[in-house]
Amino acid sequence: MAYITLNKNNFFNNLDIITNHAKSKDKVAIVLKDNAYGHGLLEIASMAKEYGIKKAVVRSEIEAKKIEKFFEYILVLADYPSEVNDKIRYTINDINSIGKFTKGTKVELKVDSGMHRNGIDKSELKLAFLKIKKAGLNLEAVFSHHRSADELTSEWFWQNSNFKKIKAEAKKLAKEFGFNSLRFHSANSASLLRTLDFNEDMARVGIAVYGCLDANEELLPVLCLYADKISSRDVKKGQKVGYGATKIIEKDCTVSNYNFGYADGFFRTLSNNFTTPDAKELVGRISMDNSSFISEDEKLLIFNDARVVAPLVGTISYEILTSLKADLKREIT
Repeated sequence: MAYITLNKNNFFNNLDIITNHAKSKDKVAIVLKDNAYGHGLLEIASMAKEYGIKKAVVRSEIEAKKIEKFFEYILVLADYPSEVNDKIRYTINDINSIGKFTKGTKVELKVDSGMHRNGIDKSELKLAFLKIKKAGLNLEAVFSHHRSADELTSEWFWQNSNFKKIKAEAKKLAKEFGFNSLRFHSANSASLLRTLDFNEDMARVGIAVYGCLDANEELLPVLCLYADKISSRDVKKGQKVGYGATKIIEKDCTVSNYNFGYADGFFRTLSNNFTTPDAKELVGRISMDNSSFISEDEKLLIFNDARVVAPLVGTISYEILTSLKADLKREIT
């Protein structure tokens, strides 16, 4: 089976850049949802702890429980508590969901500042505070999410302005309902790195940690994907390779099969349209469990930067990374 290596030096380089922008390690919450963007939940959690990161963000309670020993603070974005946990906070995404949280749960209220996805409407703030108080929940923070922080438009400024107003109202309501010392956060990777003087209580940083934020050459990709050779054969000019005979070989060569296919997360749309970083050409259709390259290498580097692969598929680096199956071996180097 193919395998993944995780470059610790690159990971720490990225965290150096991020913490410099955030002004403190304590203000960095590393986003580990969906198997740490395909990198490996436990592997990335262990490296983050080694670096000194104390906060993490995940999608589900299951993920939170798996990494509980690594962090002092964990925010769950889209799940409900099975029990009260001192380390784990849960997100309120909808005003009608407040009754689903166990009494005593630490919660953070998400407010829609313009993305129009999850989060209560800002007009519902007072009602939300009232319901949270009546439900006996411990409100610790109010936060939002940017929709266009990675695009150089006015929308980032517009959402920042909206969130500033939300913060002002939330602070007044906190005093009224007895919720002391609320925290506020809205910054994701792109927002943090374009902020000149960061002053929020924390930043939720995902893609930048993994070195795959577009248009940033300082950040270094953490993940490399390799495959092992299954077999080799000499193929003559004019012969065809793979399902559907879609590739006609242009000159005599050696074609080898490697143990990485679309069942492992290799997009089938790359068939006959991909070359490795070491200039090994993919030939024929990608199969479920293997792919063919003009190569004799025993081990083949498939890719070392998801940002390069993504345009060939017509997608974004996030999808390339999260498509890598969890059972692929991951090794920290």
